[in-house]
Amino acid sequence: MKLLQVDFEYHGPMGEEMSSALVELAESINHEPGLVWKIWTESESEKLGGGIYLFEDEVSAKNYLEMHTARLKAMGVPEVRGIIFDVNQPLTATNQGPIGR
Repeated sequence: MKLLQVDFEYHGPMGEEMSSALVELAESINHEPGLVWKIWTESESEKLGGGIYLFEDEVSAKNYLEMHTARLKAMGVPEVRGIIFDVNQPLTATNQGPIGR
């Protein structure tokens, strides 16, 4: 399992407005190879958008990050920060982290 953390400067809609505007994008993400789940993140005060993703493997996480970075840059986002982490499964399970299938 690999965890991908992504954030970027975002000046678009947030909250309910974001949920309505991006539902089709959210649904399309479900079809990404190797994706287990995504948690959407937003900070109106910091003007940041992003997400936390769990992928089955590093190749899937890297491929998604590359595609998503290109998509965001095409939408005018100048900088995308993405970090791929290993998941410590025993400790995560101790704290009820949603890593199992």
